[in-house]
Amino acid sequence: MAIDLDTMTRNFLLGEEKSKTSIFTYIQGLQETITNFTPRSKTESRRVSIAREQLREIKRYARKLQNEVELLQEKLNVLEEQVGNRE
Repeated sequence: MAIDLDTMTRNFLLGEEKSKTSIFTYIQGLQETITNFTPRSKTESRRVSIAREQLREIKRYARKLQNEVELLQEKLNVLEEQVGNRE
């Protein structure tokens, strides 16, 4: 039995592509971009500082939203179980 490495590689790469990208992945990418950016003037320095601050707020807000979604999913599961028990 021969092993088809091309097919295995293709399936692996396609599987990687199908994975969900979370908001935190995007936030991390922006954070790395801002960190690697070197301001050349005071104006740019202030803009980078403001961008960092805003990114922190975005991260905090995204965490809150994720917690709310998880809570709502748990409530939905409980409601679905209650409806399933009544039938």
